Amino acid sequence: MVSGSHSVLLAAAQGGDADAFAAVVGQFRSELRAHCYRMLGSVHDADDAVQETLVRAWQALDRFEARGLVRPWLYRIATNRCLSMLERRGRRELPTDLHVGDDAEVAWLEPCTDDLMGPEPQAIVRESIELSFVAALQRLSATQRAVLLLREVLGFTAREVAEQLDMSVAAVNSAMQRARAQLRPAPPAMTQRATMHELGDAAVRDLARRYAQAWEKGDVDTIVTMLTKDAKYSMPPVRAWFAGRDAIRRFLLDGPLTCHWRFVPTAANGQLAFGTYRWDEEQGAYLPGGLDALTLRGEGIAEVVSFLNADFAAFDLQPRLPG
Repeated sequence: MVSGSHSVLLAAAQGGDADAFAAVVGQFRSELRAHCYRMLGSVHDADDAVQETLVRAWQALDRFEARGLVRPWLYRIATNRCLSMLERRGRRELPTDLHVGDDAEVAWLEPCTDDLMGPEPQAIVRESIELSFVAALQRLSATQRAVLLLREVLGFTAREVAEQLDMSVAAVNSAMQRARAQLRPAPPAMTQRATMHELGDAAVRDLARRYAQAWEKGDVDTIVTMLTKDAKYSMPPVRAWFAGRDAIRRFLLDGPLTCHWRFVPTAANGQLAFGTYRWDEEQGAYLPGGLDALTLRGEGIAEVVSFLNADFAAFDLQPRLPG
């Protein structure tokens, strides 16, 4: 049920008041954006989906029953918009998830800023934008992905999800079981949020400082020592990726560490990250190299995903650093 000032705003919105509509839906915009990001694996696609959701909601507002709740109604529109987009665009990948010999054109998973969900999101919601979880979601069918997110992350009942997706409750429960079974081996035993909490802020800051200094000094021994034995290193949109300390060491010496770097700490997908800058002799400055998102396991670095085409401005990172 809607009541009080909210019902007044809703009535005004249904009467054509655009400002009232903005007030009614504005409180849900951030969480809708995060939901669309999980569904689509792209912040840019998520922004498009949210914008289209709000346009469609405005156009259909006169048919919305005032005794209903706005939030599930908006999620119905947003989720179905995402499902339509996925029919055309397919899923997004990380290089480590590609099959050997797969030469098909790939759409790459994009990183997101920590403020994607707005202020003070619940822990389960924050963990649901971590790279490993979002990447695992992309391997589910679109319907399984939608059901899992609506049920487990957003807390809708099976009946509510059935109404949102025009499915039976039995079909929702079946999709949920299949999604859980497929996800079970994929996500790590401990989330990045839990890992960093266990390490403590001081230890995380020290790890970040040592890692950045090692890169800036070209100290491959320190970098490799900080990796777990089975660490992975990838650089979307480059398909090639490296596994294990020896392979990563050879790659770093043959490529990245032939250049000079500056690392600026930031956060992406609820994880420790760096804006990396490579020295450009012609420009006489350090220019963006990539956004490196780190996955920690205990006190080691288990994975580095360097998003070479990341939007530095979205992460409040400078377009260049002076020499």
